[in-house]
Amino acid sequence: MRIGIDVGGTFTDFVLLDDATGRISTYKCLTTPREPSEAIEAGVRVLSTRMPGCIEALEEVVHGTTLVINAIIERKGARTGLITTRGFRDVLELGREIRYAVYDALAQMPEPLVPRDRRCEVEERLRADGSVLKPLDPAQARVVVRGLGELGVESVAVCLINSFENPAHELALKRLLAEELPAASVSISYEVLPQIREYERTSTTVTNAYVKPLTESYLRRLEKRLATLGFHGRLFVMLSSGGVTSAETAAEFPVRIIESGPTAAVIAGQYYSRLFDCPEMFCFDMGGTTAKSCLIQGGVASVVPAFEVGRLQRFQKGSGLTIQVPVVDLMEIGAGGGSIARASRLGTLQVGPESAGAEPGPICYGHGGTDPTVTDADLLLGYLDADYFLGGTMKLDVAAARRGVEEQIARPLGVSFVAALWGIHDLINETMAAAAKTHIAERGGNPQLVTVAAFGGAGPVHAFGLAHKIGAPRVVVPPNAGVGSALGFFAAPRAFDLVRSHKVPFAGADFARIEALFRELEADGERTLRKAGAEGPIGFSRSVDVRFIGQGSETNLPIPEDDFGAIDPAELRRRFDETYARLYGRTYPASPAEFVNFCVRASLPVKLLALPRLAARGRTLDAVKGERSAYCAIASDYIPHTVYERYRLPPGAEIAGPAIVEERESTVIVGARARARVDEFGFLWIDLPKDVQT
Repeated sequence: MRIGIDVGGTFTDFVLLDDATGRISTYKCLTTPREPSEAIEAGVRVLSTRMPGCIEALEEVVHGTTLVINAIIERKGARTGLITTRGFRDVLELGREIRYAVYDALAQMPEPLVPRDRRCEVEERLRADGSVLKPLDPAQARVVVRGLGELGVESVAVCLINSFENPAHELALKRLLAEELPAASVSISYEVLPQIREYERTSTTVTNAYVKPLTESYLRRLEKRLATLGFHGRLFVMLSSGGVTSAETAAEFPVRIIESGPTAAVIAGQYYSRLFDCPEMFCFDMGGTTAKSCLIQGGVASVVPAFEVGRLQRFQKGSGLTIQVPVVDLMEIGAGGGSIARASRLGTLQVGPESAGAEPGPICYGHGGTDPTVTDADLLLGYLDADYFLGGTMKLDVAAARRGVEEQIARPLGVSFVAALWGIHDLINETMAAAAKTHIAERGGNPQLVTVAAFGGAGPVHAFGLAHKIGAPRVVVPPNAGVGSALGFFAAPRAFDLVRSHKVPFAGADFARIEALFRELEADGERTLRKAGAEGPIGFSRSVDVRFIGQGSETNLPIPEDDFGAIDPAELRRRFDETYARLYGRTYPASPAEFVNFCVRASLPVKLLALPRLAARGRTLDAVKGERSAYCAIASDYIPHTVYERYRLPPGAEIAGPAIVEERESTVIVGARARARVDEFGFLWIDLPKDVQT
């Protein structure tokens, strides 16, 4: 048995899977932000009462968390110091020397995680090829380390110039830090990111050091809590790149799990895209705090080598902290069920990006929230049942939500109560649709061809409106969509990504030496997986980052062969030109090219996720719970919506909109004039007519 646990900003989701039978048990509860492991323990206890003996039978717990990214955004990490080569103390401020808002004289830059007084320099210098220009001065380095100890640092990042070619000086400093500051965590760039580009490497190593003590402490507490419940299996954590790694590796390299939670829904989307042969699937995961989405093409979500955290301006590249680790190409915006609605100073409606989160949450939760949110509006529009939220375990306060919207939105804006409600719902849909269109277009997709796959507690409520606004013809809502991210953990491979920079021109490159470098990376990857308890054959996939000499960016080129030394250089150059021309419209055959990075993914075969077929039989009519008055934009009024219990819908059932389909963790809205059908696995497929106006 396996269990997936996704800790979000508002809710913590649980999916318990019996691999032998395919049986799934789900649960959802409010997140405990101050100590996320409390909600995890509570949820596991609930599942154990539903299925006695399941904890002792668990082989693994797979976990995704927002802990790391929240610590960075909220600046709640460790007191961190940085040791770097003399002359590179200010690289975190200098960055790429690019202003993200050229004409804004007051534009702010992100504050470094390590202030200048805790950034120290050592006497040493390596050439670009890794040869020693100036040896490390051990005595001076010891003074620097002791100085950091006097400043009370809890964690230290070490990033020396050109150390990706020769780690000798960084390894010496690591040993020295172990002697002088044994209680401090240490992160060296050669282990975190042995890759070219000084600013990105320094920023990533510093970020790893900043969150490392917090992550180590949290994972230890979580393991202890699970052990007290009787769990004797292994704890795994989702990587931002879409793989799964051990808790030990996650604690050592927490920078790799920054986007661990949002990535899981994309992995589930990949699986469904292949299963149902959907060449263009737009994965849409809307929770309580944010909405995450990703375009999946040909059953594969693209992975990018870098991203930014904590942007001061949400859509301004360069306004956040740069992290250079592999991450699924997600679009994330502050649009969730807990997004706060307010009347702006200009007399307009504003929704998000601020969120009520889990504490205090929307007004209707009754936990002290005072700001109206998207969930409050959805409830008052009739889309949610106050008596069946979370399967009836959480009663919603309709009267309090009504007062909040009337007093804070309708009256200040001078609009009717219904107009205020629909404005909140429609504006958040419009915000997400605008971002979705941009995301799809930038990746060469067509919104009018995609199938929108809805996940999250709020995703199925808003998926129909989002799909219409972007022009998508179809929506699919998987069973248990409200905990879809947790289900995605089971479709992810146990994997680890490695990269090493070694800049060398095509012409004159020693392919045998490059093969040795690949073999070294593969050995490192295998050690990492074996340390995590991996058994069986480990597979490796290779790629290289190539660019024209003098160019500032690289093109990733997969290498299907397992012996780089046997590759014909002319054939490799042909592949590069072909890939470059496909991406940018033309290539430059006469211009020399060079290798920059060598990349390896080590992975185990994925445990196949066997989807159970529906056991329900009978008539569609048997699933009808009744009718509920809910708002319809076409009628500009509240009209009766047929309400269905999803668990009683048989395969082949057809539903005509307007309708509402309810399950414990989420609610699906089927708009007017739309038609929905249920397949043999319980997936709900909604076809949107072209003339529908939401």
